[in-house]
Amino acid sequence: MNLQLDPKSTIPLHLQAEDLLRELIKQEEYRKGKLLPNEVELSQQLNISRNTLRQAINKLVFEGLLIRKKGYGTKVAKKGILSGAKNWMSFSQEMLAAGIEVRNFELFVGLKKPNEEISNFFELENENRILCLERLRGNKEFPFVYFISYFNPSIPISSDENFSLPLYEILEKNYNIVVKTSKEEISARLAGDFIAEKLEIAPNDPILIRKRFVYDINDNPVEYNIGYYRADSFTYTIESERK
Repeated sequence: MNLQLDPKSTIPLHLQAEDLLRELIKQEEYRKGKLLPNEVELSQQLNISRNTLRQAINKLVFEGLLIRKKGYGTKVAKKGILSGAKNWMSFSQEMLAAGIEVRNFELFVGLKKPNEEISNFFELENENRILCLERLRGNKEFPFVYFISYFNPSIPISSDENFSLPLYEILEKNYNIVVKTSKEEISARLAGDFIAEKLEIAPNDPILIRKRFVYDINDNPVEYNIGYYRADSFTYTIESERK
């Protein structure tokens, strides 16, 4: 493929580079996982600055077309996780539907004091510690989501559970709690140092934050969950019907 830009064109160089990258990643070798040329090499080939090239790469990373891994390189993203507002699923169900084998990279269970929002959700009147589950999860290659879950203290769930099993399966089989409703909030921000280290991305890479308020069939609050997702691995879909 001819890697050349037109400096005389009225189209900005970063947009030309973006279009070239879109064509480049259609090639079979890159779709099969070959790393793209590094920024130094590619910027020299295109005769543009690294900042200009990085602007084009960042756009494709944000769209979920490329994955950039610190200390490793940049490659074409595989099909991302799709989640929708209608007929919501647990994370394990989402992964099963996407054909992704889940790997737990980290798992922590402990007792933590809830903040005001969590206390209000569970209607707690004191600041006693409640069960907190933190999990860093992903596929075989890399982690792409960091979950933090708090549970209603009225549920006698403890750190003795086997949390490698699907969470809602544990709740239903061991405690007869069937979850039904999930109210969600989706937001975006830069990763920051802590989340970037967990997800193996740069601190200024974008992430999606998915907050879930989970209720059982009797509308009792069950779980307060926050998930920090790599933006290159998560797509949220919304289906609406006009009344």
